[in-house]
Order: sequence, then structure tokens, then C-alpha cells
Amino acid sequence: MIHVGIVGGGNISETHARAAYETDGVAVAAIYGKNQEKIARISQRFGGKVFTTLPGFLQHKPLDLVMIGSPSGLHAEQGIAAAQAGLHVLVEKPLDISTERADALISECVRAGVKLGVCFQDRVAPDIRRLKDLIAAGTLGKPILISARVKWYRPPEYYSGSRWRGTAALDGGGALINQGVHTVDLLLWLMGDVARVSARSLTALHEIEVEDTLVAALEFANGAIGTLEAATSAYPGYPRRIELTGSEGTIILEHDRIVVADLLSAQVDLEQPTGQSSNPAATSPVVSDVTGHKKLLKDFIRAIETNSRPNCDGVEGRRSVELVQAIYESARSGSAVTL
Repeated sequence: MIHVGIVGGGNISETHARAAYETDGVAVAAIYGKNQEKIARISQRFGGKVFTTLPGFLQHKPLDLVMIGSPSGLHAEQGIAAAQAGLHVLVEKPLDISTERADALISECVRAGVKLGVCFQDRVAPDIRRLKDLIAAGTLGKPILISARVKWYRPPEYYSGSRWRGTAALDGGGALINQGVHTVDLLLWLMGDVARVSARSLTALHEIEVEDTLVAALEFANGAIGTLEAATSAYPGYPRRIELTGSEGTIILEHDRIVVADLLSAQVDLEQPTGQSSNPAATSPVVSDVTGHKKLLKDFIRAIETNSRPNCDGVEGRRSVELVQAIYESARSGSAVTL
């Protein structure tokens, strides 16, 4: 039996606890958070002893790994404490809010001999994995043009009802690092490194200290160019969409499904969508489908048991932090930033 500790008491921690609870051979052993009412509710539903101090939580036995779903700016600090306690660390995106903190966490996990993983569950979505395979096989040809948009909406209370969302100290930014970071990770995973960025951002709708609207121009190391839009200001919220054009045609991803594959020399069968075609993430922060997190947890346990790399380890998770940091620097300075 693998014993999992849950760090945090918000929406994503409930997702983590549910994913652990629904995974064979896994048990929720302990829960730590500041909001006693929320962590008590998670405990009642999924099990686990409740702790209101991190040291007490980390000393609980038995405990094999922690899933960290606290505010982004606490990920490295809490992950380092867990690693020093000999526990494996699976962190919700992003790894942290700066490359310096990410590096500190990566280094400590290496020193302690524990695994470090990041929850980028889009990497295990069936059609996104299929897209990755198609690109790797050369089906798209030479990459030319990339367009990614995360035009989502969050109501005012999403920020006003939280002590950390929309703050530089704990969120690290706004729409880009919180809502857009999954797409940043996918662009890097699918298309490779970005060499240069130019960006502009606005706080257009919400009363927050960071951006709710951002556009970035990306120059990829492979020669392709592209754009990224990230927003929580686009009412009522629209599906995340990624368009990839290469010398052999265009593939479009929407609702995490390949919806268009117009290719010169290949045919891709498109699956017909089943069930509701809405995109809950566009309008809600609650992750109702825990399938991706369950797959990531199983993969992370496999990495522990076989002493291999998890789906997205710390080094991989750092890449999106680095690119986000560069985009923010460009938006602040008004100049292009070379990575």
C-alpha cells in the first residue's frame, strides 16, 4: 500500500485526494492545510489524519509521498521540507513561481534521493498523446506556425474570495502562470524550446495586482513562430485551442481533442466527441474529471518503484516556469527577451 499525504485544502487538493482515494493500492494517510474546515471535509470524504502544522504532518507514519496543492508560491518551500523528511514529492502546476525556487526544490530532491514530479495532466490525455506521436513521426513536417489560446473567464469572486489568487507573492502572476501554464507546458513538450519572446499584458477586468490578459509572440528554436493568448477576462470562457501548422499541413486541438487534421500526405482519423462538449476549465477552477491526475499518480508511483523518471519530472516542469518568467519580463520591460 502506498500512503499519500495531501498538502492544501483548496479545490485542487480535493482533486488530489480523490485521485489517490480512487487508485488501487493507494490510501490517503494525512492531510495538512491552514483551513481547518476544508481539510476536515476532505478527510471525512477520503480519509487521512488531519494536521494543522507542516512538521507534524511530515512526521506522520506511514507516509510515502506528498501531493502538494497549496498556493504556487509555497510549492518549493513545502516540497523541500517533504524531501528533507525523505518523502517523494508530486507538485501541482506550476513547479513554483520562479526558476530560482524551482532549482532549489530540484536540487533538494536530488540530494535527498526522492522523486519529484509535476502535475501536467494534459500530457496523459489520449488525443494529446496522439498529437505528440504524430509530431514525433514527422507527420506535420517542418514546424512553421503555432497559435495557442486560453481565453477563459473567472468571475470577480474567484479572486476576491481567495487570499492568494491574483497576487504576485503567492500566485506569481495571473492568467498566464495559473490558467495558461498547462498550455505553455504543452507547447514546449510538443514543439520544443522557445528562443525569444515578446509580450504585452493588461489588468483589464479584475481588481488584482497581476495580469488577467496577456499576449505573447514566440520564436521557437526550431524556426517556427507563434502566438500565445492567456486570459481570465474573456466572458463567458472558451475552449483552449492549439493550432499547429507545418510544411505538411495543419492540426488543431480543441477540448483536448484533435478536431482538424488537414495534412498533405497522411490521414488522421478523428474521434467523434462523446458526452458534453463543454470545456469546464474555461469557466470553472474545479477539476471535476480526475482521470488525468489518477494517471499521473500511477505513473509517479511507477517511477518510485522502478527508480525511473516520472511523466513530468522537476527538470521538465522547470521549463514552463522559465518561459513564463521570460514572458513576464518582456511584458514588464516592453522589450523582447532571449532565453
